[in-house]
Amino acid sequence: MDVFLFQATIFLVAMVIAVPLASRMGLGSVLGYLLAGVMIGPVLGLMGSTETQSLQHVAEFGVVMMLFIIGLELDPRALWDMRHKLLGMGGLQIILTTTAVWILFSQLGYGWSVALAVGLIFALSSTAIVLQTLDEKGLMQTPGGRSTFSVLLMQDIAVIPMLALLPLLALPLIPELAADGSISLGGHEDDHHETLSLVEGLPSWGVTLVTLGVVGGVILAGIYLVRPMFRFIDKAGLREMYTALALLIVVGIGFLMMLVGLSAALGTFVAGVVLANSEFRHELESDIEPFKGLLLGIFFITVGAQIDFDRLFGDPMNILSLTLAVIAIKMVILFILGRAFGLRGRDQWLFTLALAQAGEFGFVLISFALQTNALPAALSETLLLVVALSMLITPLLFILYELLTARMQEADADHEPDEIEETGPVIIVGIGRFGQIVNRLVRASGFKTVVLDRNLETIQRMRRFGVRAYVGDPTRPELLRAAGLKTAKVLVVAMDNPNATLRLVRLARKERPDLHIIARATDRSMVFRLFQAGANDIVREMFDSSLRAGRYVLENMGLTEYEAAMAEEAFYHHDRDAVRKLALLWREDTPAPENKPYVDKAIELEEELQTVLTAQFTKGS
Repeated sequence: MDVFLFQATIFLVAMVIAVPLASRMGLGSVLGYLLAGVMIGPVLGLMGSTETQSLQHVAEFGVVMMLFIIGLELDPRALWDMRHKLLGMGGLQIILTTTAVWILFSQLGYGWSVALAVGLIFALSSTAIVLQTLDEKGLMQTPGGRSTFSVLLMQDIAVIPMLALLPLLALPLIPELAADGSISLGGHEDDHHETLSLVEGLPSWGVTLVTLGVVGGVILAGIYLVRPMFRFIDKAGLREMYTALALLIVVGIGFLMMLVGLSAALGTFVAGVVLANSEFRHELESDIEPFKGLLLGIFFITVGAQIDFDRLFGDPMNILSLTLAVIAIKMVILFILGRAFGLRGRDQWLFTLALAQAGEFGFVLISFALQTNALPAALSETLLLVVALSMLITPLLFILYELLTARMQEADADHEPDEIEETGPVIIVGIGRFGQIVNRLVRASGFKTVVLDRNLETIQRMRRFGVRAYVGDPTRPELLRAAGLKTAKVLVVAMDNPNATLRLVRLARKERPDLHIIARATDRSMVFRLFQAGANDIVREMFDSSLRAGRYVLENMGLTEYEAAMAEEAFYHHDRDAVRKLALLWREDTPAPENKPYVDKAIELEEELQTVLTAQFTKGS
């Protein structure tokens, strides 16, 4: 017990120190976990390889839970729509990468079977690191993110036939002289330990029937059994029982899949997809999420802790060269595939850089290949190090992606601006989600708009949908004048860059003191800056949607629709008046909590709001 508590303390201390530091430095949480593992393992020696490997088997359930949650969020119809990317993009990636690495290791002097085994290992990427990072950075729903997910899912499916193929690549057993003078065959039979299995000893047709039966049973249980189980648990009235049931579903399905030789992660993903349309989906997701995050963190720490720096420093050029060669090969293949399947610009680079590493299933395949004598022991140790190093490099590849996208934005800004051929009474600057809705409403109402945006890719995408827009830097006075600034009635500034928004509002107000300017703001401090810059109407991104949500709350707390609507309207008008009053006291060089006149006025206005709403309800009753 004391050993367990010591290990738990070491891991938790490493987490709470390294991860926040890495996140604040812009490196992402995954790199923080990996660096924490490096510190407690190779650097400080607080955790041995045996303890780390045993803990990693438990932590791998973080990957299983992550795929279960992804399945919950994925409608089965969406999965069917992904079939072309799964089989086409994902299948080609595996085949091409396996072939390229096979050729590389054949040239390095390894036999064809060993080279093929290595190719299979490096064809896989890290599901855990990539999906966690995509989710963190909000890139999952981009075209590049969805393509990346499709390939990762195909890789997880491909692990099953890979495990079946590796024993066929076994090397011939070589007699070895043991320490006691006896002669034994080489290999790793002693390492093989007995495991539970439902298919061991069955003929191939029997294995197929049992496997299909288990998968079918999981699907049917998800459809017909989960709802009655939740209703039964609900009658107990104990919150922890929901968590217990959620864990039972994930752990039980994972165990069943392992009994028939399938991937636990794949099985729980299928179960998640089956339950995606269930009314208990959000309950399951909220119960599993904390365990997923903690176990994934521990998994990343164990990866960092297993890096063998003695072997790395003993032959650094060879190992680093192999690592970079594998990453480079995968990047070239991924770049070509991304282009072939229609990815461009940021999406193509995201797809290319996100999948360039080896994955956690590589550890599983290397261990299995060693047990089945498909890999020599010395090479397997080198491969383990290459896999771990490539995973450690992955967060740096995402940083490279961010640098490349920043350069693309600059290139878009420097792109030769379009020649504007028309003017209109309404100029809309920025055609993202916010600007698109404004433009659609105004044009559908019969008024002409002129749309400007500095992002060439966005403009090209809008043109495919028939939206006429022009490329250029809107903060340049000559571009605004060409768009009709001198005669326009309304300017809508819908850009997502706060500094550029402020520059544009100041420029437009200087050029046209009588122009009506409507500007988008991210928060209240941005509202004050835009107010001082001269904007007439300032729209906070979340304000109206938050008001509507608050109105729904009031309706469900017993107010009539009319009373809730009147409360919403009263709040809206009071808040607009309050913002104007607070803007006169706000100081950009002083934090709001330290600005006493501002704080006093805010408290006074909040008390006034409560009085207004109380009077509103009293009047209504």
